[in-house]
Amino acid sequence: MVVGLNLCPFSCNVIAQDQVYYAICDDTNDAQLKHFYVTELQRLLEANENDVATSLLMFTRGLDEFNDYLALLDWFQELLENAELTEHFQLASFHPQYQFEGVAANDLSHFTNRSPYPIIHLLRQNQVTKALAHVSDPKKIYLDNIKTLNELGRQKVEALCPWGK
Repeated sequence: MVVGLNLCPFSCNVIAQDQVYYAICDDTNDAQLKHFYVTELQRLLEANENDVATSLLMFTRGLDEFNDYLALLDWFQELLENAELTEHFQLASFHPQYQFEGVAANDLSHFTNRSPYPIIHLLRQNQVTKALAHVSDPKKIYLDNIKTLNELGRQKVEALCPWGK
């Protein structure tokens, strides 16, 4: 949905150029999940950005509970900060039951970050900066995405994203 509706100015180009690394994690315990993340972060650090611009970390088992997912996401973010890597990388998060804090549960905006599996998108800051250089007002991306979903309407959005109902 993110690519098909062009909700992210970064995604289409890296997918078209086959620069996305898809990392799948079937583990469920905390230590294994954290080890997976560290391994994938290291992979991205060592890869040439023209070969691997970004990584999608997909969690096929466990993390069904959104709060469990958020706790792991917080740990991942803390690791980036403690390793002083936030100027090089950022995280984007997606979950089948994604819900923005303070937003009504039935709001279509949640679908901008819903996915079939819990996913953490590990992005290179310089790649994001390059993509945003072609966007007139980057702060409006989120608002434009919500507008797109509202214009489509609930029935079409849920048809595109049936796991997020």
